[in-house]
Amino acid sequence: MAVTNPKAPRHERASQIIVPLSNPGFKFVRNISMGGHTGEDYSSHAEVVYENCRVPRTNLLGPEGAGFLIAQERLGPGRIHHCMRWVGICERSFELMCHQAATRELQPGKPLGTRQIVQAWIAESRAEINAARLMVLEAAWKIDHEGLYNARQEISCIKFYVAGVMLRVIDRAIQVHGALGLTDDTPLATFLHNERGARIYDGADEVHKMVVAKRELKRHGIKVSS
Repeated sequence: MAVTNPKAPRHERASQIIVPLSNPGFKFVRNISMGGHTGEDYSSHAEVVYENCRVPRTNLLGPEGAGFLIAQERLGPGRIHHCMRWVGICERSFELMCHQAATRELQPGKPLGTRQIVQAWIAESRAEINAARLMVLEAAWKIDHEGLYNARQEISCIKFYVAGVMLRVIDRAIQVHGALGLTDDTPLATFLHNERGARIYDGADEVHKMVVAKRELKRHGIKVSS
């Protein structure tokens, strides 16, 4: 994706262009290491450089200037798909937490689940997961019945809310497991490592919160500048 017409209106400047990896101007630099994992043993994004890449106009993805539109058409559905997956991760982490609380004994006859703090984590997690699921269903219903554009507010809300719920549930589950939760004997540590980016990719939490607030304030006659 690159700006092909800097003088065009703001949302019509960029285009998406297909560049074959065999193009002489395409240079692979490295797979970027993440969280202590090297780029060779962990699924990662790559750092690449484009130097004098030339491709025919037929390599345009859609018309020239449609790069932003194409990206936005993908991002809305992509965000709700992420949220569906995150609800699943919540449920898996929640089940592991409950099982550990019910079976891990601090002393004979006294499982972790008898402790009020653990009970609070379980109750809070159950309520937050239920709320997250209903918010995702509402956003999906609105997309189906009113279209992606009219569901922008709901999509932004679930993007930051469900990500936050997921990370809180994972963290509580790890805490209940203690040191075991940091090992690869459960999927919890992997969940935490892989999903921390949820609050960043496809729009950082702060951006989505700002967008939601601006739309709500607009209904009350207040225009907030970017």
